[in-house]
Amino acid sequence: METSLNSETVQERMERLRELTEFTETCQKQLENLYLRLGWSPDYEHPNREPMEQCPFDPDHRVPVRTMERHKASCRLKKMGYSAEEQAEMCDPSVCYEKKSVRSLAMDKSRQHQVILQARSAAPLMRMEGVFWQGQYSSQPVDVPQNHKRAVCDLTVADRLALYDHVIEVLNKQKEAAAAASSNDDLYVDLVSKLQKDEEQNEPKTHLELMAEMRDYKRRRQSYRAKNVHITKKSYTEVIREVINVHSEELARQWREEREEEEAARPETSSHRRRLDERRSVSSESRHSHSRRHRSSEHSRDREGKKKKRGRESRSPDEHRHDRKKKKKKKKRKEEKERSGSDSG
Repeated sequence: METSLNSETVQERMERLRELTEFTETCQKQLENLYLRLGWSPDYEHPNREPMEQCPFDPDHRVPVRTMERHKASCRLKKMGYSAEEQAEMCDPSVCYEKKSVRSLAMDKSRQHQVILQARSAAPLMRMEGVFWQGQYSSQPVDVPQNHKRAVCDLTVADRLALYDHVIEVLNKQKEAAAAASSNDDLYVDLVSKLQKDEEQNEPKTHLELMAEMRDYKRRRQSYRAKNVHITKKSYTEVIREVINVHSEELARQWREEREEEEAARPETSSHRRRLDERRSVSSESRHSHSRRHRSSEHSRDREGKKKKRGRESRSPDEHRHDRKKKKKKKKRKEEKERSGSDSG
């Protein structure tokens, strides 16, 4: 039974294969007839046609040579699973450091995995406080993340710390090597070219160069530095105080302008209020002056009465008797004058 089924499937497949070969032959004949009618050749290549290359990440892609590098970068990211939106947000930071001596380190997948394995082997086997243990490191190699999102998702905290320590260590070694090489540069200096440069520098200077030297000399003088102490040697507190003063003055100016605008918008009400205030001030002043005069007269009377009283109380009994005798004599003289006047009448 099985042999009969197998023979049937084989015959069906052979029939399908025969149909496909016939179809391809007919298509080939149609193409050849079309070439003959147009006078074309299937092997013809246009002289201005750009040379094409096959993409190393996808063999089905054939790209012009001039755009191959850009295509490889985008195709590689696409194969790694980055979307078009993520690729649009990415940027190449090497453009910012083209004219700067900034050290960098290229990291690939194998090197990244090797660094993580080295850190894992140096970590303790069991969980400990303040230290990453081996279970917190990645055991399988992962692609080098191209953005922060992938770095957080694909790498653990221990992996990122190990990579950071490795990069710092390598760059510090490069810095030390560069410093050692620069210290040994004096041993290989071309003295002849150095002397020639010195001779060229000994030529007479132009007027502009002399003026520039004089300007730099004046800037370096002690008197010039002393004149600018209030600018160059200010403390943080003084700078903050000046900033606060500037802002306070600006706010005060704005408030004055707003007040003036409000007063200008309401001139009639302000003038009416001013007249009322003046009347109130005049009436209050008159009342105050009248009350002051009344109080001053009362005070003067009280002072005089008190003086008389103090004068009476201060005299002795003899003086009182003497006054009484004087009054009696005056009274007698007055009565005698009245009597004499009545007698003569």
